Amino acid sequence: MTELVYSIASNFIDKIGTHAFQEFCSAGGISEEMKKLELTMSIIQAVLLDAEEKQVKNRGLTVWLGQLKDVFHEATDVLDEFECETLRRHVVKKYGNTSNQVLDSISYSSFNPLGFSYEMSHKIKGIRESLEELAKSRALFYLEERSEDQNNVHREREMTHSFVPDSDVIGRVDDKQKIIDLLMHPGNNSNVSVIFIVGIGGLGKTTLAQWVYNDERIVTNFNSRIWVCVSEDFSVLKLAKEILKSAGGGSSENMSMDLVQASLRSILKEKRYFIVLDDVWNEDRNKWIGLKNLLIGEQGSKILITTRSQKVASNMAPGPIHGLKGLPDKDCLSLFIRCAFNEGEHEQYPKLVDIGKQVVEKCNGVPLAVKTLGSLLYSKTEERDWISIRDNEIWKLEQKENDIFPALRLSYNKLPSYLKQCFAYCSLYPKDFRYYDGELIRCWMANGLLKKSNASDEEMEDIGQQYLKELLSRSFFQEVNNEGNFYWSFKMHDLLHDLSSYVAQNDYCLIEDTNKTNKFEKARHISVLDHKWGVDATITFLHKLSNKMRTINFSFHDCGQFDSMNINESLVETCISRFKHLRLLNLRYSTLETLSSSISTLKHLRYLNLRGNKKIKKLPDFICDLQNLETLVLFGCEEIEELPRDIRKMVSLRYFGITTKQTRLPTNGIECMPSLRFLYFYKCPRLECFNEGIQRLIALRLLGFKNCKSLISLPQGMKHLTALEYLDIRNCEKLKLMEGVDYPTRLRTLYIWGLPQLVSLPQGLKGSANTLQFLHISCCQNLAVLPEWLPDLSSLRKLQIWSCGKLSSLPEGMDRLTALRELDIFGCLELRRDYEREVSKDWGKMVKFSFD
Repeated sequence: MTELVYSIASNFIDKIGTHAFQEFCSAGGISEEMKKLELTMSIIQAVLLDAEEKQVKNRGLTVWLGQLKDVFHEATDVLDEFECETLRRHVVKKYGNTSNQVLDSISYSSFNPLGFSYEMSHKIKGIRESLEELAKSRALFYLEERSEDQNNVHREREMTHSFVPDSDVIGRVDDKQKIIDLLMHPGNNSNVSVIFIVGIGGLGKTTLAQWVYNDERIVTNFNSRIWVCVSEDFSVLKLAKEILKSAGGGSSENMSMDLVQASLRSILKEKRYFIVLDDVWNEDRNKWIGLKNLLIGEQGSKILITTRSQKVASNMAPGPIHGLKGLPDKDCLSLFIRCAFNEGEHEQYPKLVDIGKQVVEKCNGVPLAVKTLGSLLYSKTEERDWISIRDNEIWKLEQKENDIFPALRLSYNKLPSYLKQCFAYCSLYPKDFRYYDGELIRCWMANGLLKKSNASDEEMEDIGQQYLKELLSRSFFQEVNNEGNFYWSFKMHDLLHDLSSYVAQNDYCLIEDTNKTNKFEKARHISVLDHKWGVDATITFLHKLSNKMRTINFSFHDCGQFDSMNINESLVETCISRFKHLRLLNLRYSTLETLSSSISTLKHLRYLNLRGNKKIKKLPDFICDLQNLETLVLFGCEEIEELPRDIRKMVSLRYFGITTKQTRLPTNGIECMPSLRFLYFYKCPRLECFNEGIQRLIALRLLGFKNCKSLISLPQGMKHLTALEYLDIRNCEKLKLMEGVDYPTRLRTLYIWGLPQLVSLPQGLKGSANTLQFLHISCCQNLAVLPEWLPDLSSLRKLQIWSCGKLSSLPEGMDRLTALRELDIFGCLELRRDYEREVSKDWGKMVKFSFD
């Protein structure tokens, strides 16, 4: 199978449609050639969705799509060249020739406009001719044109019904009771209440709904029970007819909407009904409202909806959401044994049962996966058959239409194209990995996976957040943790990781065991995480990879958590010399003593992570020629003596995490980097202050200082940082938050931790009174009083005060904090006593309180 071809084509067409790119083409005299390429690609793109779907039954289509993907990748590489050249000219105009031009002077087209245009025109023409040749073949496959909006071809799943024998249900007793409690609750003033069961495909939502539907308490409590399998086609007329028919009314194919609604309202009037809408995909709120308006019954009527998507639930109606979790291991094993053996037969094969326990672990609590693998092993008693199932990825096993992998694949097919590539990218991380929102977004950004329209002024980071939340709402992520209001983390279910690996194959390659390298020859993104490999073996492997590589990860984990690979100079030099299209290079916890000046030749590089390097003392000045670099992570590089002097030339840098031994930063440096969104100083033991001019960082959204023990003052002019939302200050022993300093005026989060010099919060922080939502103060042993203006923080939702032993009282007027929803006091004995005296006040009724 060849996946993601449509997504790659869409990305390309979107980029060449931008105003900046069209201007560049016009100035270079290559507009006509580019228009021809866009037309050819658009003609091919029109049939790609149909081709991706039909390739399951046509091997020739898979080969054709693979050839197209190779050409599309080549076209994307040419676009990269344009972006790099545009930016290079901008930097030359602003700062003069870059260092790299001196090194690269033998390359005529690298800085000669006419030479560059000629070279690009020649490449574009070659790509267009390749596509035109491939386009001739499309007639052989009888493909239909289809837009993404038309891609919701309704694939009817096997219709569900309302009955399940009690004996068929294993586990889920607690889930059943919670749902029944919600259904038996009299509800609010609304005559109809809606309850949702949400979870990934195969988790048992339908089985649970069936079990609830047939419970005697439900049968007794409701006058009418109705079951409708909705699936993908949410037609109001069709569903209204189904409900009417199930409720005992007459229904015919030719009934008009008006007649259906009149009959339905008549039959449901004065009845307390219970309706199950199973397997709902509809996200159109207007369609739901159109249906719900027909369902008028007695107060206490209930509608139970099963869906894979939180977004469906939030769009349809307010109501309780029961998030269904995986089955416990014990219940999964019981289900597996039932599917794999005849009754009682398992007792004869204890070794097979032991292997079965390991097979069940692959399923991570998903009953349909357990049934699928158990059924594959039914009647098989040879150990080798069981071991084969145990050791193979689920997506490589033969499956029927209603088995687990097709069920999960349906969720993927429903994703918009821009999310499919982002989901595939997640396969580069190992199973059970905890993803962090900002880090994953920066990796997506580095690879051009975030889609921004010409007219949009949204930040790329915000677009990334929207992508993550959409994947979360569709149940692609789980185990979400909010990490202190700065970021959030999450995991991916193992089965969804399998699905990600399946759709990503050939493009994205995760190597955890060098004995199982799969197909990596055409991969453009790779993670090498088998740290048993030596440097020489790794270098030999790198030489086998495509020189079009875009992503290389050598580590994801913090030092000490796992054995780290010996990432040395020769390994990095191999990456630099072979992979000129690299966009992301992750060298966390490397053993480099120097970073080669040749790093500057990676002109496409967007992301460079050197976190945790304990040896490197200086970055080469040539690193400043990386004008496309968006993310530079130097956290924990404790031996770096100074930052490069021309760092301002890194005009695209958005995320900068710094560790340095400098007392003062070079002038005309960081303060001259207008693209910065995130600036954090970590373990800078000698840093005393920040240069004047921070007010130029008008796009900065987060500013942080942690373990900067010599820092005596915050930067001047922060009131001009109108985009600054997060200020994080931790363990800065000498720092005094002085009165009279220009503090930010639009903060949403303020984190103050470990400031022994802090006696009171300065008045200037009141400037964010209308925007501050989260305030954390901890380990400030000399903080004796909270400010009188604290109750003026009209937007404050969460207040945490930890280990501030001298604090004895809350300020007067806390009842004015009408937005406050959580007050967390820890290690402040006197403050807790003061709260207990104030607890009867009205302001406390809406607030969740936590104490040590």
